[in-house]
Amino acid sequence: MNHSLNNPITEDDIANYLANTPDFFERHAELLAAVHLTSPHSKRAVSLQERQAEMLRDKIKMLEHRTMDMFRHGNENTLLSDRLLHWASSLFLKTDAIALPGQIADEIRTQFAVPQVGIKVWDVAPAFAHADFAQGVSDDAKVFASSLMEPFCGVNTGFEAVRWLEDSQAAVSLALLPLRVGPVGNVAPAFGLLVLASPDAQRFNSGMGTDFLQHIAELASAALSRLR
Repeated sequence: MNHSLNNPITEDDIANYLANTPDFFERHAELLAAVHLTSPHSKRAVSLQERQAEMLRDKIKMLEHRTMDMFRHGNENTLLSDRLLHWASSLFLKTDAIALPGQIADEIRTQFAVPQVGIKVWDVAPAFAHADFAQGVSDDAKVFASSLMEPFCGVNTGFEAVRWLEDSQAAVSLALLPLRVGPVGNVAPAFGLLVLASPDAQRFNSGMGTDFLQHIAELASAALSRLR
């Protein structure tokens, strides 16, 4: 008796006992009907069976919401894929090579709703060296572009590339996409840089995925290779 007084049964003890004694309610089936719990919905006392039914309905609603989110994200991804395909097709059909960088920037703005897009390409063939897109890039900016193994996303901290935009003051968050021969992530020197900018600080944040931006960089790099 002294042992039980010094070590009273706790709720955890009861929970462990019930969890490890699955036949308890078979031997005491009357308890299932007698136990009443407080419903979080109506705040009234309900039976154990009714509470279990409520919990099951809540789980079903949660699964329905998750399913709807999956459909919504799937539709959004399909829409983005369609726009990416349309953009890629327009790049292949472009015959005026010198107008290609400008078209890339314009298409990204319209197809993907990016407020500002800038682009520079260097180490181009002599026939394109006089173009605006091939001028005004420092050696430091070129080295920085080559150092990016994947698109950079984050807050504007005064990158030189921001000066390539029409309104640098409105560039709060940025995506910097290095352009190079081959897939994104290889060690080939960059021959250009795409700048995507938004006044929304969260549009291009450091925690976002960059797979879609990598696809844009690869397509742009392939199209622009004709300038070299």
